[in-house]
Amino acid sequence: MALRKRLKLSRQRFADRFGLDVRAVQEWEQGRRVPDRAARVLLTVIDRDPEAVVRALAE
Repeated sequence: MALRKRLKLSRQRFADRFGLDVRAVQEWEQGRRVPDRAARVLLTVIDRDPEAVVRALAE
């Protein structure tokens, strides 16, 4: 996933940081699954402002 690589995070760290399932991230990257609508929205927000998601999850 280009987003994860751009953020320089391992799959596990990406999943942990943004509240995602590491297995889902792996399956997305391997083309075995496509993120559902909610996940696509979250990934879009992460792409635009990752720290906003981190802050929201910390509250």
